[in-house]
Amino acid sequence: MRHFDFLTDDERRRLFHREPQPFGPDDDLRRLAVALGATLYMPAGRPTLASDIARCAGRGVLSAVICLEDAVADCELAAAQRNVLAQLRTHAESDLPTPLLFVRVRHPEQIGELVSGLGEQAGVLTGFVLPKFTESCGATFLDAVLDASTDHRLLAMPVLESAEIIHAEHRIAALLGVRELLAKYAGTVLAIRIGATDLSAAYGLRRSRDLSVYDVRLLADVIADVVNVLSRADGTGYVVTGPVWEYLDSAERMFKPQLRESPFLAHAEPELRTELIAKGLDGLIREIVLDKANGLTGKTVIHPDQVAAVHALSVVTHEEYTDAIDILGTQAGGGVARSSYRNKMNESKPHSAWASRIIDRAEVFGVARPETSFVDLLGAGLSR
Repeated sequence: MRHFDFLTDDERRRLFHREPQPFGPDDDLRRLAVALGATLYMPAGRPTLASDIARCAGRGVLSAVICLEDAVADCELAAAQRNVLAQLRTHAESDLPTPLLFVRVRHPEQIGELVSGLGEQAGVLTGFVLPKFTESCGATFLDAVLDASTDHRLLAMPVLESAEIIHAEHRIAALLGVRELLAKYAGTVLAIRIGATDLSAAYGLRRSRDLSVYDVRLLADVIADVVNVLSRADGTGYVVTGPVWEYLDSAERMFKPQLRESPFLAHAEPELRTELIAKGLDGLIREIVLDKANGLTGKTVIHPDQVAAVHALSVVTHEEYTDAIDILGTQAGGGVARSSYRNKMNESKPHSAWASRIIDRAEVFGVARPETSFVDLLGAGLSR
């Protein structure tokens, strides 16, 4: 699979200095975690799940989570699990495009039940999302993933969303315990997800579409500590993904739209800005930018249109790529140099970890041409 594969060869050559490279479920964990991009959240009870998976894959969705946990009422859990098995078998037999597929389970026992129930079609699954993950319950979930990984590798994505993660007096000890546990399962853990909705519930909060998670200080503090403990650039860290954007189209606004007009006018796309604002995507775009600035990679979304925004902003700019190549090229000797774009200082030693991450992202999302902006990439994605 490959990001932006829905574009024609000519379109990719026009937009990209370096085109995105293919990746697959058997790739190195770091590469695969970066490649997740926008992960589409899909309720397990949906009767058209199989066709929805194929349709969304055709629109550029390359990772999806089918939810058997909070998206399903208690009384409907058994029926939803049967539906997941039936729909995944149907999809596996269809030879239609398949994203990286994960199931968010409610109980560890469901992991073995689903793999066993899929039988020969179990290869359609990439892994499982493990809800309300803590040091005390995590080993049971992770052991279940390992036990189910008999015919092919299955991966785990723990979700940090329990009260002990948001309560200040317990947070650091809880995160250190999670880190110690995950180290024992390093070959199984793909990425770490942050459950902003459940974390907010501990205080009866819900952010509005006009605000980002970083405007809600309780959530911003959690994100900072999760990245601090679990995403260090010393070889021990994991990819941490951005919290779900849970809004669809825009309602009445209290604040001005969060997208400047000038980039859209410069690329002759004023209508695209109007469309983004109408769909409420300007708030999402702002939050993606803040996610990246705070050390998060990728994001959970709830609509295919939101995928295009995440992926457009995941493409490495030509300036970022040039800086990264310059930094890594002089890393051994150290030193400081003016950037090739002549607008900043590049220090080879302190900037080297950043540069390595830029190269990782460039491999799977590509590098834009100097004249290509996120407006061009977003327009290309939304047109599908």
